[in-house]
Amino acid sequence: MGIVNHKKTNLHGMTVHTIETKKYKTTSFILQVKEPINEKNVTKRALLAYVLQSGTKDFPSSKELRSALDDLYGATLNADLSKKGENQVISIRMEVANEKFLSNSEPVLDKAFHLLSQVLLAPPLEGDVFKEGIVKKEKRSLKQQIESIYDDKMRYANKRLLEEMYDTEPYRLNVYGNGDEVDSITSKELYDYYQEVIRNDKIDLYVIGDISTDEMVDKVSKHFRFSKDRKEDETKAVNARDEKRISEVKEIFEEQDVQQGKLHMGYRTYTTYADDDYFALQVFNGIFGGFSHSKLFMNVREKESLAYYAASRFESHKGAVFVMSGIETANYEKAVKIIKEQHEEMKKGNITDSEFEQTKAMINNQVLETIDHPIGLSEVLYHNVVAGTDRSIEEWLEGIKKVTKDDVVAVAKKVTLDTIFFLKGAGTNGNENV
Repeated sequence: MGIVNHKKTNLHGMTVHTIETKKYKTTSFILQVKEPINEKNVTKRALLAYVLQSGTKDFPSSKELRSALDDLYGATLNADLSKKGENQVISIRMEVANEKFLSNSEPVLDKAFHLLSQVLLAPPLEGDVFKEGIVKKEKRSLKQQIESIYDDKMRYANKRLLEEMYDTEPYRLNVYGNGDEVDSITSKELYDYYQEVIRNDKIDLYVIGDISTDEMVDKVSKHFRFSKDRKEDETKAVNARDEKRISEVKEIFEEQDVQQGKLHMGYRTYTTYADDDYFALQVFNGIFGGFSHSKLFMNVREKESLAYYAASRFESHKGAVFVMSGIETANYEKAVKIIKEQHEEMKKGNITDSEFEQTKAMINNQVLETIDHPIGLSEVLYHNVVAGTDRSIEEWLEGIKKVTKDDVVAVAKKVTLDTIFFLKGAGTNGNENV
């Protein structure tokens, strides 16, 4: 047996992933509902995630649903959204006590399956549409979520970078949709869209805990009943590997009343999770800006004292690396120059043994820490579903181990700067070019 005992069962309507482990005293359920990002539906889908966690047929209000969760020994339930490459994913997560640790013999698991299946398949309705009161309440929550991005300047700068960098691609769209569209969505429109989701989307359920796969599959078959016309649209698989070539770097400047400028830079890598050089990209990002020993942190922040923070992250399914830095407006040109220089150093192979080995060790620890938690474990395994691959965690760790400096240099040479977005303070007397 490997690090993780992961079994997959294809039932009519969904793929059930069971991970049998005695590590946890709870049982975790993670539902992943995936669809390619679609401008027509992106806001409706965000609203739908909020509505689904607000009640079910048997527990038709937030209060009644919370009470039902309390009755399950304080079970938790939440829904959220993420972008994975060019897919918009609704995640519904539930955690319940393992009935083996309870003093009585109450069928907690069966009740949990019933409740979770209702969250997805039996929402509370008025006639043949969603309850108007729930939709109105969740519209307010969604608008607050969208508006909060403007107040968080790092998130705002990231949002604007994506809009500029991917101006003709679905990835530019915000995962929470467009605030201007929220009010116009009717309960009927939302319910009609929900029915499309249940009929066509790729649905995966992860069950993690001290469980039996056979028992879990039986319970899924009992509680999750899909209509016979359900057909996951296989043409919906999105390969987000980027073929766009960069002829000129875009520079976008925006001015607001901010104390600290937000410098965000977007690079295309031409590598995604499905590619063989994905592991080398992970190591590249770690050395470039992923950790506190990285070139960006050491040179932009520590040596030059140009930035309050300087880091990079990568998106596994879109094939992008993003640099984020908080700087004084006057330091814009110097900061950009030094960031570009760190990339050039990597292309030339100027990577120390210490940088290289420390980065690989930290990625290894990061993976092991992530899979130590049920949600993190499910996220790591779900990469395979999004990418259409079947890579085990052992293969992931071995892949990092096998990366050479030459592999990192080859990836560094592919990585190409596309767009720079700088949010600077209003009325600042920095560089006139900014």
